[in-house]
Amino acid sequence: MVEVGLVVTKGVTMTTEVIRTENLTKRYGERNVVDSLNLSVPQGVVYGFMGLNGAGKSTTMKMLLGLTTPTEGHIEVFGQPLDKNLPSILGRTGSLIEGPSYYPNLTGAENLSILQRLLNLSAQRIDETLEIVGLSGARDKLAKSYSLGMKQRLGIAMALLANPQLLILDEPTNGLDPAGIHEIRELLVALAHHDGVTVLVSTHLLAEIDLMADQVGIIHEGLLRYQGPLTGLRDNGHLVLRTSDNQRIRESLRRWGCPVADSPSTSSDLPVEVPGNVTDLNRAHIVRYVLSEGADVYEISHHRRSLEDVFLDLTEGLSSIPERAAA
Repeated sequence: MVEVGLVVTKGVTMTTEVIRTENLTKRYGERNVVDSLNLSVPQGVVYGFMGLNGAGKSTTMKMLLGLTTPTEGHIEVFGQPLDKNLPSILGRTGSLIEGPSYYPNLTGAENLSILQRLLNLSAQRIDETLEIVGLSGARDKLAKSYSLGMKQRLGIAMALLANPQLLILDEPTNGLDPAGIHEIRELLVALAHHDGVTVLVSTHLLAEIDLMADQVGIIHEGLLRYQGPLTGLRDNGHLVLRTSDNQRIRESLRRWGCPVADSPSTSSDLPVEVPGNVTDLNRAHIVRYVLSEGADVYEISHHRRSLEDVFLDLTEGLSSIPERAAA
């Protein structure tokens, strides 16, 4: 693990970086919208880029696509400097930033046809891509008649048309119903894990990141607060015991050598907490010990901080990643 400033970067087992930035900064006036960002996005993963509105996500994505120029710093994509190889890099990259762009008075298929001819692709690719995003039945409808979710699917289809090796998607599930969100999530995971496509995706839906991301980066006020495996964000949780005499059992477990979390009060109403990932076997030992001490066990459960809990910690203050997770 490497700690740099406010960011905790977990070790990555993948060997190929598709995106790498060094001290990437974008300044407007006196304000650093993106501040010394060091991104590392491995090949063939879904990388969840998380942050509150205005954190710098979209600005970062625009810099990665050459849509805005960094104030400072360096960007490499596919191992090449972006500023010197922009056309070739963009030829291998699909993107959807701040909503889809399309001609409203053309059909979905006609919109894709324009891009297909510009990229010198097979016309067959249009129908293949429309099938992938679930728009085959609406291929001949005018884009202006599409619902918000259908327009979003059209934007994703445009990003996928050229079979890119890198996808950069800003809120790709915006406007989709739960079934559509599920379909897009499954598509992105399959592209990464089966086809080796690298997917950099931002979304405000933390549950979606939890379900699809291999790696995450959390940005707040332009600063990268965490980067690494999704699992590294969470601690190992804790075992919660509610007994007939919590305070006495808390002290008994300590004397027995079991690590027990400190209680803010001596009230017997507060449950006993045993930190760490307690195995089933150790859980059974603990229960037997409690019973041998003459107490009844009313409840036993395992609690773990959610992604939302950790995200809010990192974006509401300078809370550190739990030591066990960062080790």
